[in-house]
Order: sequence, then C-alpha cells, then structure tokens
Amino acid sequence: MSLMTILLFVPACFALNMAPGPNNLLSMANAKHYSVRTACYAGIGRLVAFVGMITLAATGLATVLYTSEKLFLAIKVAGGVYLLWLAYQLWIADPTEGGNETLGGKNLFQLARQEFLLAAGNPKAILIFTAFLPQFVDPAGSVGYQFLILGALFLMLEWVAIAGYAFFGKALRHWFSRPSMRRLFNRICAGLLGSAGVGLLLARRE
Repeated sequence: MSLMTILLFVPACFALNMAPGPNNLLSMANAKHYSVRTACYAGIGRLVAFVGMITLAATGLATVLYTSEKLFLAIKVAGGVYLLWLAYQLWIADPTEGGNETLGGKNLFQLARQEFLLAAGNPKAILIFTAFLPQFVDPAGSVGYQFLILGALFLMLEWVAIAGYAFFGKALRHWFSRPSMRRLFNRICAGLLGSAGVGLLLARRE
C-alpha cells in the first residue's frame, strides 16, 4: 500500500466518520447527560460492531449479506425500530433530572450495548465497508493486510469522531442548564433519531 493511497484514504474516511449520523448523535447526547469520558468509553460498543463489519468485508461475506434481500429487510427493520425506541426514550426523558438520572441512569455497559446495537442495526454501514474500503485496496498486494491497515485507520478516526461529538455534547450541557432547554435538546435529538429511524425503514438497496 502506497503513501499516496493512505493520504487519499484518510480525509475521505474522516469525512464519513464525522458525518452527523445516529451514532455520533448518541455520543453527543451521552456526553451531555453523563460525561465526555463515559461517551467515549460507550463508543467502544460502536467500534466492536465496526470491527465485525470490517472483518466481513475483508473476507467477502459482506457482499453476500448485503445482496440478501431478506437479511437486508431484517437488519433495516430491527435498526429502524431500535432508533425509534431511542427517540421515544429521549422524548419522554424528565428534563428536571440531571446527571446520571437522565435516560434512566444507564451504566457504561448498557450505553456501550446501545452504541453497538445502533451501529450493527444500520445496513448502510455494511455498504460503507463493502463499497468504500475496497476502493483503496490493491488486488495485486496482500488484501488481508491492506484491509487490516485501512480498518485500523478507520477505527482510529472513528474514535476521534466519537470524542469530537462528545466534547460538543458536553459544551451543550452548560448551554442547556434549564429544564426547558434540556427538554428542547432532548426532543431535537429525538426528532433527528426518529427521522433516521424512518429513513432506515424506508431505505432500499441501491
């Protein structure tokens, strides 16, 4: 793998990492309700899901999974319903409760599991690893080794995105100190997550 390939991959990959998707929105909300450190640790659940997807892409199984109509339908329905459930939880969250009481006072494992399920339930993520990563792989070289390098870079940049959104969410915690503003923030996030859930349910394979 050439240095030029890496230099092309990093900015393109980082743009994907920083896109305001459901997982990044969840990191922002977790940092606001808990702490930046908690949001970053919870993001490990997302990284675990992505490791599985990268492994599937490297072995060629992701293409088979993504072209399966029934499996695609099952994944998108599960992911869409889960997003709508998260949106509902945020919508009904009590804005007068702060700290660890918000969103039911979930522990770190529960937050990490939430990140994992959100990432694993998005079939579009499978498409990213199936269509995006292979563009930077040289078939003449060691495909497995190249996927290892690209996958490691993707996960490192994803961790940066998790931290970035977490710090932004922490800043919002000071701005939305009043219950009325916390309710507004929760419902904006709920609306965005709900919209993503509906969009996922309506998604079609391209």
